[in-house]
Amino acid sequence: MRASKKWPKRLAIALSISIVFASAGTYFFNKTASTAIPRSKALDGAKQSSDGGTNILLLGLDSRRDNNGGNLPRALLDLMHVGSSSAIGGYNTNTMILIHIPAGGKKAVAVSIPRDDYVAVHGYGNKKIKEAYGYAKYSEDSRLYKLGVQNPDREHQAREAGRTSTIKTITALLDVPIDHFAEVNLVGFYDLANALGGIQVCLKNAVNDKQYSGAVFPAGLQTISGVDALKFVRQRHGLPNGDLDRTHRQQAFITGVITKFRTQGIFADLSKLSGLLNVAKKDVVIDSGWDVLGFLPKAKALTGGNITFHTLPIESYGFRDSQSVNVIDEVKVKKFVQDLFYPTPVPKGSPTPSPTTTKAANQANGKAVSGSGIPCVN
Repeated sequence: MRASKKWPKRLAIALSISIVFASAGTYFFNKTASTAIPRSKALDGAKQSSDGGTNILLLGLDSRRDNNGGNLPRALLDLMHVGSSSAIGGYNTNTMILIHIPAGGKKAVAVSIPRDDYVAVHGYGNKKIKEAYGYAKYSEDSRLYKLGVQNPDREHQAREAGRTSTIKTITALLDVPIDHFAEVNLVGFYDLANALGGIQVCLKNAVNDKQYSGAVFPAGLQTISGVDALKFVRQRHGLPNGDLDRTHRQQAFITGVITKFRTQGIFADLSKLSGLLNVAKKDVVIDSGWDVLGFLPKAKALTGGNITFHTLPIESYGFRDSQSVNVIDEVKVKKFVQDLFYPTPVPKGSPTPSPTTTKAANQANGKAVSGSGIPCVN
């Protein structure tokens, strides 16, 4: 596994925003949440699902800058154990998860896209899929700079180019429509963890990664918050499967978020509710066509924990353009997603087919701790 010091998977906040919408469809949320959260036109004109289901893309953006292009405070970066915007802060999408919510109340499925998958990036040839955003963002930023466009307008327009490139790349790779998306910036994960006041997770083994992520945790079920939550999902060094184990931690964290919303009465706590809305307004961007109140019935399936997680299959690891990459079979990847999202109906009494998979893609998160619903991960 590769060992670059990069930002990990950060998407639980985006899913949590959906849960906020699902559980609080009041006048306040209609007038505040749905209008105050920044919107993007990157999906305008894109093909939409026609079967009554909904596909939602969650993106975690690897940037040490805020949504207006300003540097995040140095003290905050130090607290989060990450580098500065000048040293590390690119615009990679190190989190990419596509959630499919079928029509008719069937169980939702989520597919993680490993960030180092080597694919055809829209407009830039074969690259790591995480780089689709950064290449397009940089190109548009350079063009706008020459035209004299100033920040924050230049940053906003350049990020729109990055989102558009990422969405087109993922759509072509998976051959499924994307109906909605939510993007969260780096500091959003930290803000979410604080707003929720702690999330339960479970580790199979104790870990000690002071040098890189700063993660030092005992084995077993535990509650993490703030910086510790950040360290939990950031660690890749010392884990048996590197980035894939970090993907499983991301999925486990989301499970913890959903469990907390379902069992802890978050929406009866006005201070936590207000904090979540503040996080959404500051750290999240969603597509312009997302009718959050109309989405309520589908989102309720997520709040009930009615979702399973998967990871796209990887064939092998190799080197391309002097970089370590994940080598994939795009035909297998498309079939994997089609089998999960749109399974062929089978006659009664026949065994239910499972999606084509590989050992790397099929590594389980681990059994849940009895009574908690929380999976134990590496």
